[in-house]
Amino acid sequence: MPITINLDKVLVDREMKSKELAEIVGITEANLSILKSGKAKAVRFSTLEAICKALDCQPGDILAYTE
Repeated sequence: MPITINLDKVLVDREMKSKELAEIVGITEANLSILKSGKAKAVRFSTLEAICKALDCQPGDILAYTE
């Protein structure tokens, strides 16, 4: 898939655990895991916004396009 998810890297940079992010964003750890693994088929803008707010980052810090 040409869209890669860099959420693990951003979490490490922010010294935050997945469980903590899931609680802040209001999603389950299972759904966050699906997103982190790149297996998600879609992500709501509201979820992306909440993740970016919690991690103080831009969507481009989490998502990348590669051919």
